[in-house]
Amino acid sequence: MRNAAVTPEGGQIRWVELPGQEPSRVYVHGLGATSPAYFAEVAVHPLLVGRRSLLIDLLGHGISDRPTGFDYTLESHADALATALTSAGVTGAELIAHSMGGSVAIILAARHPQLVSRLVLVDANLDPIPPTPGSAGSSGIAAYSEEEFLAGGWEEIRDRAGSHWWSTMRLAGREALHRSAVHLTRGTAPTMREHLLDLKIPRTYLLPEADGPLPGTDALTEAGVAVVSVPGCGHNIMLDNPEGFARATAAAVSDHEQQ
Repeated sequence: MRNAAVTPEGGQIRWVELPGQEPSRVYVHGLGATSPAYFAEVAVHPLLVGRRSLLIDLLGHGISDRPTGFDYTLESHADALATALTSAGVTGAELIAHSMGGSVAIILAARHPQLVSRLVLVDANLDPIPPTPGSAGSSGIAAYSEEEFLAGGWEEIRDRAGSHWWSTMRLAGREALHRSAVHLTRGTAPTMREHLLDLKIPRTYLLPEADGPLPGTDALTEAGVAVVSVPGCGHNIMLDNPEGFARATAAAVSDHEQQ
């Protein structure tokens, strides 16, 4: 386990690092998750093994610190992640990022282009979504005020999320979880999708085949984003179908491997 201070008060981002060749691969989890738990199997898959790999936890999540004074906007998450990667000596990394982590990775690439050479987005949030009371995900968390969430709303989310997601969600700071969800549902200006369209690096978007066509696919492909459906999985593609995930991700980075 490695760590780097990323806030003025000394708040630490931590990650599990696997040794290997450069350029580095950086794996970034989604809301209420943790990268070692979600990406360990695929990071050492025969199709992906051999790179220096950082399975990193965003501030407020997993093994990283949970400062209550941090605002947890997507931009702040991206800047904190940039500080950690810079401390780790990472440049030109391949970012493999799931859900909210994909949103953060897009903003990281837009704000800190020297750190990112390629994006593989795993069913990432590209657009703002309305708060939805009764949902277990970010839209359900964002439907509470922070005061309501801290006073007991988190227990309702725990019960709706189920034991699998809660096993990692419970590691997140409650302020961090709520603020991250609020800012994820609000998105950024320009939106994450607009940033993604403007980026000039290679970009791939993986989605579950069962979800059907990704909205806006034509515009994404016209901008050079490869949109790839993965069979036999839900939102957690790397957990539901690790073999399919590894094949799709290896294909997404294969031209870089040959350079």
